[in-house]
Amino acid sequence: MAERVPASLESALADLMGWLDAAHIPSMIIGGVAASVLGRPRLTRDVDALAVLPEADWAEAIRLAPQFNILSRIDNALQFAKRSRVLLMRHTTSGIDVDLIFGELPFERAAVANCENHDVGGIRVRLPRVEDLLVMKAIARRPKDLEDLQGLLAAHPELDVASARR
Repeated sequence: MAERVPASLESALADLMGWLDAAHIPSMIIGGVAASVLGRPRLTRDVDALAVLPEADWAEAIRLAPQFNILSRIDNALQFAKRSRVLLMRHTTSGIDVDLIFGELPFERAAVANCENHDVGGIRVRLPRVEDLLVMKAIARRPKDLEDLQGLLAAHPELDVASARR
């Protein structure tokens, strides 16, 4: 059965996945979209993705993005990404902000390598394993992340929480 996200996010998700696939970027959707699909649905106004891509390839990825209605939302987005490891983009068709986070930690690389395909509104979307999303949310520890943790745990009582803690 296809999992749902708000219709306003579907076109942004479709184009984002199209861009990431066309650019051959190992990646997955994280943040509020992943928490809504894997846990408890909640409002989110952007799409976050975690990508594993060498810095030398970031400019080429940005060059391909407009083919998928995705443009930089700030001046000097590449320079900002080199400082912060976050590429700030916007899906022009929907107006949805897209944050592409460039991961380099072993945990991030492993999480992307172990991500799982989901059907979200008819779109094939790569999402983290629930255990990996739990770790990301626990590290972020903002109030909405703690709520997402509760939603994930409630939706997946079978989870080995001790394993995720390790």
